Amino acid sequence: MALWLALILFVAGILLVVKGGDWFVDAAGQIAQALGIPPFIIGATIVSLATTMPEMIVSILSAVQGKTDMAVGNAVGSVTANTALILGLAMVFMPVSLPRRDYLGQCMLLISAAAVLLAGCGNGYLTIWASVALVCLLLAFVEQNLHTASLERENAEREETGVSMGRNAGLFLLGAAAIVGGSQLLVHSGAAIAVSLDVPERVVAVTLMAVGTSLPELATTITAIRKKESALSVGNIIGANLIDLTLILPACSAASGPRLPVAAACMRIALPACLLVTVLVFVPLLIRQRGSPVQGVLLLLAYGGYLIVTA
Repeated sequence: MALWLALILFVAGILLVVKGGDWFVDAAGQIAQALGIPPFIIGATIVSLATTMPEMIVSILSAVQGKTDMAVGNAVGSVTANTALILGLAMVFMPVSLPRRDYLGQCMLLISAAAVLLAGCGNGYLTIWASVALVCLLLAFVEQNLHTASLERENAEREETGVSMGRNAGLFLLGAAAIVGGSQLLVHSGAAIAVSLDVPERVVAVTLMAVGTSLPELATTITAIRKKESALSVGNIIGANLIDLTLILPACSAASGPRLPVAAACMRIALPACLLVTVLVFVPLLIRQRGSPVQGVLLLLAYGGYLIVTA
């Protein structure tokens, strides 16, 4: 691909991601308000599933093609990027609250998923029992959210928004499509730019693959920052991380065979880093029930150090 074409596609991808994030967050907020569902629930389920589509597509296709290192690295690396990079940005630029009443169950499931993944890959592959345990955690997450949504709807009256539900659903789907499509443009054109400029492939893999497929979460978070929707942003990140670990990896294992191979470097660095970042971020947040700009800056610095060690 010519450099000039890659640059044009890169800019087009940015525009799609930014505008798609606008539509996405607006529609999600309106749908939550109309149905009497808390924004956190919308963020942790529907938004999270939609914004993890790039990771899911890339990882499953990689597993089918036998590129298991790429499949595992992308999913696990995306969780680390979501937690340290994207949540770090959110803390720097807006007040982030984490009421234990709303987040304790989801955070415990996320930490458990990261721990199960690390323990289940001890022999160089994701075992069947670990895949089953991860799927059980996913089902528990979905059931918990549905139960919470049901209680909230019983205790809250629906508000008339004056906006068509069909229009909001259309904007939601259009925004999701724009984010996913724009993310793919950014990843592919960014890789072409790197090749044209003679950037090492391993640097492209560490940065563009994990961060690139996390662009939907980043776009949603940036839009939420502008609109001061911290509940939607945090819920999206927690939900996206859980889906990455509990849905994508078992799906990759099913696609590649009964046991998904995991590279030694991934077991030595990526998996422990994923668990460590998850614990160090969410446990203090649950204790204090809020984030701070200082914590956000420390997260960004930690992610920079992770990239250096991984590269």
